[in-house]
Amino acid sequence: MGRLRRVAGIAPDYLRTAWWGLVEAPAAPRPLRVVQAVILDARGVLLSVRRDLRGWELPGGNPAPGEDEPEALAREVREETGLEVRVERLAGEYHRSGFLPHVARVFRCAAVGGILTPSDETPRLGWFDPESPPRTLFPWYRGPLRDALGPAGPPVVRHEHQGLAAVWAGLRIDLAMRWSDDAAV
Repeated sequence: MGRLRRVAGIAPDYLRTAWWGLVEAPAAPRPLRVVQAVILDARGVLLSVRRDLRGWELPGGNPAPGEDEPEALAREVREETGLEVRVERLAGEYHRSGFLPHVARVFRCAAVGGILTPSDETPRLGWFDPESPPRTLFPWYRGPLRDALGPAGPPVVRHEHQGLAAVWAGLRIDLAMRWSDDAAV
């Protein structure tokens, strides 16, 4: 019964995501800005699963007006994971067009305290080998993860288009995660 309930939850989640990605974000006066963390410690890299679109991803979120990015990132990570982080460096900036246009700034971080605790927004958290992330990591996080693991230097700047292939990959991952009860496959 749990599996069917998880899959039945697709319609409202997909409608909300489609509206946001196709209507609200493109109509915004300036591009959506997101900060995300590649959090590393002896256990590996920390990934999270959101409540609405299931798939492993980097923790993070949107800065509040007037909030600087490292401060926003530390707040978002604390809210989503219970961990305190030290922001080490900006690894890259990703300008994404197409579905849900936005600019993602990804920072390499170290876990320095707190207790790993899932939240309402991110009910699943897990540590993974950064060189071998789960297949159900959304594909748009693979490049930023590689960039953050690379040698320190100037942050990379990448322009990416989130077209039908990215949407289809996200849908396949979401369905696999719902069917497997969010197993890290």
